[in-house]
Amino acid sequence: MSEDWAAVAKAINQRVNELGWRQRELAERSHVSQAIVREVQHHTVERRRSPRTLESLSTALGWHPQHLDAVLHNRKPPEADDPVTDPTDSLWSRLDSVEQRLIEITQRLDDLKSNLATVLEHVRDRR
Repeated sequence: MSEDWAAVAKAINQRVNELGWRQRELAERSHVSQAIVREVQHHTVERRRSPRTLESLSTALGWHPQHLDAVLHNRKPPEADDPVTDPTDSLWSRLDSVEQRLIEITQRLDDLKSNLATVLEHVRDRR
């Protein structure tokens, strides 16, 4: 099944404009990191996302939790008042957001460790 991330970006951008929000507000309301919101909104990085990320964004934008997943997979989005299948979606999306932030922090720490090792190597070579 093909995924249309450009359609997801377009839907988000249209809705954010309707609501008069900035990217930061969407990130705060959805509990999705601003970096991820930026990637999805600008369609700069096309990679597999947690379903909870799209659910959190959908819910924050006032849509049914499955709205953006439907857009992604070229399906008709459910109506906002359709019943939500799992009331813990918000909690799971927040946990996914925390997990994603921890991954980002770990990557940054690994980069810092690598850079520090390079600097130390150059200092030792100068002695």
